[in-house]
Amino acid sequence: MAKITTIIDIGSNSMRMVVFKKSSRFGFHLINETKSKVKISEGCYENNGNLQDIPLQRAYNALKSFLQIAKNSKSRKILCVATSALRDAPNGKDFVKKVSKELGLNIKVIDGTKEAYYGGIAALNLLPQKSFVTVDIGGGSTEFSFVNEKKIDETISLKIGTVRMHELYFKNDDLDGAKEYILNQLKFLPSSKQDSVVGLGGSARALSRMILAADNYPLNVLHGFEYKVEDNINLFENIVKANDIKELKDLGVRKDRYDTIKEGTFIFKTILEYFQTQTVITSGVGVREGVYLTDLLRTSNHRFPGNFNVSVRSLLDRFTNDDKQTAYFGNNASKIFDTLAPLHNLDPYYKKILITASKLHQIGLSLNFYKNADHASTFILNGLNYGFSHESRVLVATIIKFSKKSLPKQKDLEEYEQLLPTLGTVQWLSCMLSLNLALNNEFSRINFEYTLDIEDEILSIKSNEDLYIVKQAVDKIETPDELKIKLI
Repeated sequence: MAKITTIIDIGSNSMRMVVFKKSSRFGFHLINETKSKVKISEGCYENNGNLQDIPLQRAYNALKSFLQIAKNSKSRKILCVATSALRDAPNGKDFVKKVSKELGLNIKVIDGTKEAYYGGIAALNLLPQKSFVTVDIGGGSTEFSFVNEKKIDETISLKIGTVRMHELYFKNDDLDGAKEYILNQLKFLPSSKQDSVVGLGGSARALSRMILAADNYPLNVLHGFEYKVEDNINLFENIVKANDIKELKDLGVRKDRYDTIKEGTFIFKTILEYFQTQTVITSGVGVREGVYLTDLLRTSNHRFPGNFNVSVRSLLDRFTNDDKQTAYFGNNASKIFDTLAPLHNLDPYYKKILITASKLHQIGLSLNFYKNADHASTFILNGLNYGFSHESRVLVATIIKFSKKSLPKQKDLEEYEQLLPTLGTVQWLSCMLSLNLALNNEFSRINFEYTLDIEDEILSIKSNEDLYIVKQAVDKIETPDELKIKLI
């Protein structure tokens, strides 16, 4: 696969482009993201589904700009897909031919089930949850992908979209007709109950952004953000009932969403009520990432290998240069955690957190040697994008920040307190990470033997080397619960 790949998604309302750069076999990161609200389907539902000249010209102009960005990004591969707008329009093929002839770009018009599949592939690979249904509200259609234990059971596309609803119902203030239409469409779904919904697309993300801001949420990240439906149903209702732009603005709606937020919210609310959904998980990825992943993972059934995380791999690829050191820190973290388990009594989940933090702490050195733990912590809060919950990424960043330092106090956790576990848990993880780093202070990758005296709370660490610098580093570690460390 090309090292730099561009994906273009032509939707009914917006046209989006992402550019990814590979760093290893499965490692990659985003280097460009561009959006243009071309509204290619504007006016088509009033004209027998035919795309109109002005929206088509907007789409054509946007594609020219996208191709220029791809060229300047040194992209060697461009994949372009089009969804509801072009597949439903009688004159959609004419536009595809024109673009191919004049711009040299081949547009692949995908059907609704393929569109839903791409969204499902993106979510199951790049979110930590295992079972859910994706809901991707577009301008002309809404796609659903039913995911069970990281496998897609079924995909379906329904003719429910913001532009479609606006032109058929909202323009005439016919909300009753809109709801009846949506409910009739939803009868085609294989299930009427889903506890967890992953919201894809602009409408779902816009709602999450508003909730995040209103709640003074500590982490300004949409991907992976979760909220309870019952806590925010009033916001949804107020958006739908808003009479003008001022009311939408007062509710926190951004300017670029004024034209579609009422329809998008109405559709999303109706779907959530139909499913009796309790939790919404926000996805910052969708069709574009799904297209990329099906190409990248074409030999592995469109799924990453077990225990693989693309964000961890990408960060290590770009900011570390010694895979042996990384592997050592990970293995040593596992041994330390297991040996001390009778004392710390932490859930095995935290072992994965400790291993991840042990591997990633090195990236701070690539940013700046001094205060490298602080730099790594800040970077991870924003760079550990895929496959981690907000709680996990904040915890990894926090224990890295307090490695090689005194144990964190409660006041140190106040900023992210709602996303962090108990102080005792953070202190144990911070201590074990500090110990892991101290033991490799001479970069020797010694194979230590660990034994624990539970009664006297003594951790004995034995090696066949006389490690003077390591012993000094270990002696400085502050430990929780009166744990004593003896280096033999």
